[in-house]
Amino acid sequence: MDTLGWQALKVVALAVDDLARAEDFYRTRLGLERRPQADGDVGFALGDLTILLKPLAGPGSGAEKSRYPRLTVAVADAPRLARELAARGVTISDAVQLYDDGYWVGALLDSEGNKLWFCSEAG
Repeated sequence: MDTLGWQALKVVALAVDDLARAEDFYRTRLGLERRPQADGDVGFALGDLTILLKPLAGPGSGAEKSRYPRLTVAVADAPRLARELAARGVTISDAVQLYDDGYWVGALLDSEGNKLWFCSEAG
């Protein structure tokens, strides 16, 4: 039984070299519907999952630094999860913060150093 509140995979962020080209591909070639993002990022709906397009890091950018996909898992209560995981010895790499879109978001490191993001709706 899951006592930590894990729910479902919510976001997969993909690094892209050319945001306009990638956006066009997902919209016109794959036929996916754009899903508005509060921070101006480009996202597409795939059922309940969001495919988020993140430009590769350039000087002074806040973009992704890795080509590996970034996974975000929906959880019942992100702040509580972070506390419980830390108590279990899990490294919380990114402290839980409240984002403008109304989600609590944080990240942990697995045993291999992979970063796994988690989020929950605020309120």
